[in-house]
Amino acid sequence: QVQLQESGPGLVKPSQTLSLTCTVSGGSITTNYAYWSWIRQPPGKGLEWMGAISYSGNTYYNPSLKSRTSISRDTSKNQFTLQMSSVTPEDTAVYYCAAGRFSLSPNVYSYWGQGTQVTVSS
Repeated sequence: QVQLQESGPGLVKPSQTLSLTCTVSGGSITTNYAYWSWIRQPPGKGLEWMGAISYSGNTYYNPSLKSRTSISRDTSKNQFTLQMSSVTPEDTAVYYCAAGRFSLSPNVYSYWGQGTQVTVSS
């Protein structure tokens, strides 16, 4: 059973860079056709797909976030990472890492981390 666990700071100051890591166990991030995504949910709003990195290392981003978002991976640690620059209070959300077949729809992903709260505030 694939398990995912998010880690990173819970508080980030405006204009700084948010950085989160997802550690994967029970499966490899290089498994064929697996896509590893970041999804967030701001308070009172729905899930938003942010982007994904494929089993081969290709990246895909939500166009509305692409200019500020970067997803990378460390295959030796079986981890993938989200970086989002120039954050504002509107980036306050619960951030999830998820895995499955590629989709822009968050609800399609089969495996999810428990989520981590990130608050952007000075």
